[in-house]
Amino acid sequence: MSNIRTAFENGKAFIPFITCGDPDLETTAKVIRAAAENGADLIELGIPFSDPTAEGPVIQGANIRALAGGVTTDKVFELVAELRRDVKTPMVFMTYANVVFSYDPERFMARCCETGVGGIILPDLPFEEKDEFTSVARQYGVDIISLIAPTSENRISMIAKEAEGFIYVVSSLGVTGVRNEITTDISNIVKVIRDSTDVPCAVGFGISTPEQAKKMAAVSDGAIVGSAIIKLLEKYGRDAAPYVGEYVKSMKQAVSEAG
Repeated sequence: MSNIRTAFENGKAFIPFITCGDPDLETTAKVIRAAAENGADLIELGIPFSDPTAEGPVIQGANIRALAGGVTTDKVFELVAELRRDVKTPMVFMTYANVVFSYDPERFMARCCETGVGGIILPDLPFEEKDEFTSVARQYGVDIISLIAPTSENRISMIAKEAEGFIYVVSSLGVTGVRNEITTDISNIVKVIRDSTDVPCAVGFGISTPEQAKKMAAVSDGAIVGSAIIKLLEKYGRDAAPYVGEYVKSMKQAVSEAG
């Protein structure tokens, strides 16, 4: 079992998402440290991919910039190994099935284990096809994080019963990106999850303000934010770390107030 559960042991969790290598890996390291120092409970690291189908324009742009800068999966693992000298916050990867396949699933999971990455989110991996990853992941103590979306409907319970680490509840239809309003009945989805498992669940896609984070954390175990953080990186570039730190601090405070 991974250390992901510890992220949810001290109240509601705030989970920032950061694309590795945008604008460069040195900045990524500074931003991750700033997030950890300002209260991030779990950090989601994006391994860049050329066709990130779950992402909106903001995170697509981050992937393009990172790949153009020469970021590879090996370099991301080297970054995490370096960070692990002082950053103890649980981490998970978010990437796509082809990245793991091309790297070799066993080699990928072994390096996750070596670098203390507790789980992996693969948004293009159907529930019915996850076994080819879970069997090797379990050998190395890596959790395959399940996603549950508004369209999961009668599959929610089935997915939840086999979930490990935490469950990523997708708040809205479509791709990632800042949304002015989240209209999905998250509380009803979470109720079905709670009836099926005690694995914690956090809500992502579309959250950008403390008010939204607090609202989502009130009905789940935490909130995940990506595009709003990538926008700060886009705006401030190599000077983004303190701005991301302040943002994480405000969001962590908001989710803490939710419970």
